[in-house]
Amino acid sequence: MIENIIVGAGLSGATLARKLADKGDKVLVIEKREHIGGNTYDYIDTKTGIRLSKYGAHIFHTNSEVVWSFVNQFSEWNMYKHKVLSYVNGKHVPVPVNITTVNELFDLKISNISEMQSWLKENQVKGEINNSKDSALAKVGQELYELMFENYTIKQWDLNPSELEASVLERIPVRDTFNDRYFSDKYEALPSNGYTEFVKNILDHKNITVELNTEYNNSIHKSNKLFFTGKIDSYFADKFGKLEYRSLNFNYKTYDIEDYQPAAVVNYPSLEYPFTRKIDYKKFYNTKSKYSIIAEEFSSSIGEEYYPVPTKKNRDIYSKYQAEAKKLEKNNIYFVGRLAEYKYFNMDQAILSALELFDKIYKK
Repeated sequence: MIENIIVGAGLSGATLARKLADKGDKVLVIEKREHIGGNTYDYIDTKTGIRLSKYGAHIFHTNSEVVWSFVNQFSEWNMYKHKVLSYVNGKHVPVPVNITTVNELFDLKISNISEMQSWLKENQVKGEINNSKDSALAKVGQELYELMFENYTIKQWDLNPSELEASVLERIPVRDTFNDRYFSDKYEALPSNGYTEFVKNILDHKNITVELNTEYNNSIHKSNKLFFTGKIDSYFADKFGKLEYRSLNFNYKTYDIEDYQPAAVVNYPSLEYPFTRKIDYKKFYNTKSKYSIIAEEFSSSIGEEYYPVPTKKNRDIYSKYQAEAKKLEKNNIYFVGRLAEYKYFNMDQAILSALELFDKIYKK
């Protein structure tokens, strides 16, 4: 019998596989897709030389020294400062909201922190926070909420913000400075040779075997320990009901132009546009090409599962699966990762969750 089977060759699965292999265990990684890397899978477009991500843009960022130390074993990293713009009323304004955002949209001349804090205090809507609409209003006020967040959220989730848990828009960062960096983590970077190569290096170990195009079957795949990174509801044959996810579709367009848009990512919050944002891939790696490849991003309820839908109904269903999963730990069956834990993870969180599970099992 195989010592360890890991279902899924994304970040969580690859991280666990490497930790087990370094410990001396044999590991079989089963992946239903035709490639490793999960949603971070990327490749070079042969015509333009531009690196594309099949499942959307990914920027690695973390404050965790443990995670940063781990990932640096498997790739060199290009330091990168991610910036996002939002196209509002014919203007490109920074996201997160900062002084420039407010000045541009409301024709103001705020110049310092105290003035920005005063503007926010005057506009923020205070009260009990029960949902994401309440969260956003408490952070940016009614006008900015309507201009930048309400319709974008509706397009992204197919739900009004008032129907989503507060946590979704609680994540909106608001700056009282001119700082236009999207993230504020200590480390922010891109793997020098892309994410696919990065994950390939993690899995490159004599004790690791990877089988692609392979669906997990519990009657066939027997092991001493099982680590499942797929959908937790699928593992239990949907016995408590299906959990909801949002997916993404991409419309790729190649333009014979060197500079298509002013930032790698531009959001389109207005319902006038069916897509949520446009991604300009050459800007991530500063690729020199006479072309630009733009991905228009559309949110959908159909397709690969990207985002768990954070509603009370889904949270209640997941809690039942979580209780069942906990019982299986005595049989050395573990659930880890974004789909298995029904939680939106940044990349560093997916890696950290796997590292913490390994430590929980082997450092008791």
